[in-house]
Amino acid sequence: MFDFDYNFRWNTALKALPDMLAGSLVTIETAVLSMIFGTVIALALTAMNTARNPLLRGFASTWVSIARNTPALFQIYILYFGLGAFGLHVSSWFALLAGITFNNAGYLAENFRGGLKAVPETQIKAARSLGMSAFQTYRLIVVPQLLRIVFYPLTNQMVWAVLMTSLGIVVGLNNDLTGVTQSYNVLTFRTFEYFAIAAVLYYLIAKFIIVTARLMAWRLFRY
Repeated sequence: MFDFDYNFRWNTALKALPDMLAGSLVTIETAVLSMIFGTVIALALTAMNTARNPLLRGFASTWVSIARNTPALFQIYILYFGLGAFGLHVSSWFALLAGITFNNAGYLAENFRGGLKAVPETQIKAARSLGMSAFQTYRLIVVPQLLRIVFYPLTNQMVWAVLMTSLGIVVGLNNDLTGVTQSYNVLTFRTFEYFAIAAVLYYLIAKFIIVTARLMAWRLFRY
């Protein structure tokens, strides 16, 4: 027989909701910044992968390989604790942001590379034959089609970035959603209540991203 005498105290846990919502804003901010920086870096890595210079191709391939084949937790650990061994000390939030950005850039670079191959090369040749420069060709012809192809992978990566922010707790981040939740858990030991509420908030954030992406896709790709 199970001796289940745990008394749920949802009223107590719900009093922490304002602080948890404030932590959710930090979580969203970190995820959004990591996606912005990650997308810019991923585009640069994609360009390097198509360059003739072997050093640029090697740098891009190494970045993607490390990002995709090592745990994100290790990447954050190295940025926070590893750099500290060399006298370079960064904040918990910066280590988390840099780690997620590094990871996002690696995955997005592969998505962009696949999307770039889906754009017919004849369109690029046609644009160049019309007198467009390489920059104009990519800005007006390639990138719009590329973004359409990788739009849904970008959405998935955004959701993944939000969930990965929870790793900040391992480097002492205490003002994001997981950090605030753990702080209350340590004080009250009401683990189930607090983390259940946090799970619901993460779920709602992820669903909001997905619904927003679908609305954007309907608006942008109707034709």
